[in-house]
Amino acid sequence: MGALACSAVQPFTEPRQKFESLITYLGSEEACSMTHSDLERELQTKGMDLLRSLYQAHLDTRGPGEANGPVSGADGIDRTRVRVQGRGLETVFGTVTVNRAGYGADGSKSLHPLDAELNLPPELYSHEVRRRVAEEAAKTSFDEAVESLARNTAADVPKRQLEQLVTRAAQDFDTFYQTRRVVTEADVGTGSVLVITVDAKGVVMRTEDLRESTRKAAAKRRHRLATRLSKGEKRNAKRMATVAAVYTLNPFVRKPEDILRRLAPVHSADKEKRPLPEWKRVWASLEKTPEQVIAEAFEEAEHRDPLHQKTWVALVDGNKTQIRILRKLARKRRIKLHLIVDVIHVSQYLWSAGLAFNPEGSPELETWVSHRFLEVLRGHASNVAAGIGRSATLRRLSPSDRKPVDHCAHYLLTYAPYLRYDHYLTKGLPIATGVIEGACRHLIKDRMDVTGARWSLSGAEAVLRLRALRSSHDFDEYWGFHEVCEHERNHQALYADGKVPATTRPQQRPRLRLIK
Repeated sequence: MGALACSAVQPFTEPRQKFESLITYLGSEEACSMTHSDLERELQTKGMDLLRSLYQAHLDTRGPGEANGPVSGADGIDRTRVRVQGRGLETVFGTVTVNRAGYGADGSKSLHPLDAELNLPPELYSHEVRRRVAEEAAKTSFDEAVESLARNTAADVPKRQLEQLVTRAAQDFDTFYQTRRVVTEADVGTGSVLVITVDAKGVVMRTEDLRESTRKAAAKRRHRLATRLSKGEKRNAKRMATVAAVYTLNPFVRKPEDILRRLAPVHSADKEKRPLPEWKRVWASLEKTPEQVIAEAFEEAEHRDPLHQKTWVALVDGNKTQIRILRKLARKRRIKLHLIVDVIHVSQYLWSAGLAFNPEGSPELETWVSHRFLEVLRGHASNVAAGIGRSATLRRLSPSDRKPVDHCAHYLLTYAPYLRYDHYLTKGLPIATGVIEGACRHLIKDRMDVTGARWSLSGAEAVLRLRALRSSHDFDEYWGFHEVCEHERNHQALYADGKVPATTRPQQRPRLRLIK
């Protein structure tokens, strides 16, 4: 009789025993008396321990990773002293130990070639744990993310460490999009309309992370009552995040009457299927200024249409700062930009003005608004503004009653250059900001408006970036890029010329064949 005498299989003795023990357990009286759900939970726990044992055995088989050549650091110092050093690694299966050769010299930090080969992070938590952390924190609160990781993995990540990992996970966001390009071949079939759309949304921040002007205003604010907020008072101060989206679209030619039908409470389906946004990317930033975010939107758009062959559209809700920046950047880049103010905002102003002339909920109010809205859609915004102003004067409305009328008229006159809906509809351009409003709701409100939450700037920015990656369906691609960046930062940068020496495997004794 013969026996296996290969040293490479010895580390797997423990997991083999665990596996056999698990098989025995599944056939035991205890397991057979369980419900299927109890058995699932117990099997997951025991299975995680088995996987951790397998992971550890694999690491042991790889050996300490002795360098196949000299080890020289980026500081130019050769590391000639070698000793095996252990470190922990928290994986999704539990904690394992990595024993690796450390190369040192007097006064110099040791280098570990096996760490580079494995692309280990300098801290305890593996990249897979970090990926799970990033995905969970992007979806839900930090407390719930901690609970979810505990339920679904064997990793132990306290809340404070989880928040730090989230910030670390998002650090390559800007570099990823700066170096990434839309593949030309993939972009051939996209629509001829290229849309940039921006908005802003407030996030409740810690006082020290408010912008200076907001912080000073908050410090001066005094509440009138000690036990409750009075009308118009706010408990917390917010920092505005600039939200941006870029996408392409096929033209969709419509008539003003079509828009009116679409806004009705009950409307018939479009005869022609509406084109959907393509290659949509959304993101938001609290750290950057509106001009920086909008400049990034132009960069993203130019990556998609470097020769400016598409029809460029900018959709806004009327924010004057955003309009000024969009016009400035379009001139600078010599882009013919169709700047459009959201049609829904126009309708809201008309409804408010209509209440000055008609009872709320009355057919007369609906008729009044529909008639004037249709005129705006036909390109007559200035005429509508003049008409409602005259009506308010002829009816001798009081200053308070005519206030919404004046606001509506002022809005229509101010934004008249961006309300040429007859022209936009003929060219098949979008006239509503639904995409960016959805982005504001998803990126910020659904995650950042957690009751009682006050965000740090770094934590909020990281979560916004991770949510943006998921919303843009770029998270998996980003994570591969992030791990490459981590290898460059944590390993290549430590070695001379960025070259990590190859490692050698332990010599294996030949297997003995079974002889009968």
